[in-house]
Amino acid sequence: MPRPKVYVTRIIPEPGLSMIKECCDVEIHNSKEWPPSREELIEKVRDKDGLLCLLTDKIDAEVMDAAPNLKVISTYSVGFDHIDIKEATKRGIYVTHTPGVLTDAVAEFTVGLIFAITRRILEADKIIRSGEWNKPWNPFFLVGPELKGKTVGIVGFGRIGVAVAKRLSSFGVKMLYYDISRRWDIESILDVEYADLERILKESDIVTLHVPLTKGTYHLIGEKELKMMKETAYLINTARGPVVDTEALVKALKEKWIAGAALDVFEQEPLPADHPLTKLDNVILTPHIASATIEARRRMAELAAKNLIAVLKGEMPPALVNKEVLKVRPLEQVKMI
Repeated sequence: MPRPKVYVTRIIPEPGLSMIKECCDVEIHNSKEWPPSREELIEKVRDKDGLLCLLTDKIDAEVMDAAPNLKVISTYSVGFDHIDIKEATKRGIYVTHTPGVLTDAVAEFTVGLIFAITRRILEADKIIRSGEWNKPWNPFFLVGPELKGKTVGIVGFGRIGVAVAKRLSSFGVKMLYYDISRRWDIESILDVEYADLERILKESDIVTLHVPLTKGTYHLIGEKELKMMKETAYLINTARGPVVDTEALVKALKEKWIAGAALDVFEQEPLPADHPLTKLDNVILTPHIASATIEARRRMAELAAKNLIAVLKGEMPPALVNKEVLKVRPLEQVKMI
């Protein structure tokens, strides 16, 4: 049986690439930073059985039409809105992703952003570097709120939302959460209280977002929602950029509807240097790095490789997105290894 042909759209950490090379003929876009062009992507997948892509690669019907042999699309990401799932399923293409393995990294980063924005850590660093620390200490200098005694609203209570709650539970905060499914099993363990989105927005001192990007969560936080929040409240987003209406957020920050925001994801990525957000002092901006730990990125690569290899072996992958594909093309019909 010939070895499956696989195209990888970026260099990813080991052991991912080595795992795939053991059983497949692999062609790699030789860059750690830049994705292949649209033309290159379409050309390279023409004879491929498997595709390992990143969040920045748009995999739509045009790409799939160019790859009649394609059996599996393994994305090196938790999110999969860059892939047309409906089109993939219709063609019998298995789509997999990498949930779970970056939970701790994103949760840690979220807590870090909470402290950074509320305690004004980046402002303090900037003052020293710019030579503006030229006055004696005073009781009002760079003050911010303590976390203890505050209310934190967690919007989205899946793996990452729960992991954030676990970390915050030791800081003496009251925690509210909202999710489409109530987590009775977690509530008493973590002392979290279920609430609807409106209550969370109105009562929370910190609102942190951990929902996937769907039609239902697109612009979940817009002008109406931002106006519900306290003037002293902070918004944290390590989920997906389009969950927040950027134009409304810029207005909210400028007009001080809320105290501040910390964002790791944006509707437009990369974020241009002249974007209105970059002109504001009450927002922290990081370049989509919440999962950027050495350990998490390695685990993502390993899971992405396991997903791809499992499908080509005719086995159930660890993290299948489109379970409906099993009815369209059973695994035994996919097996190549």
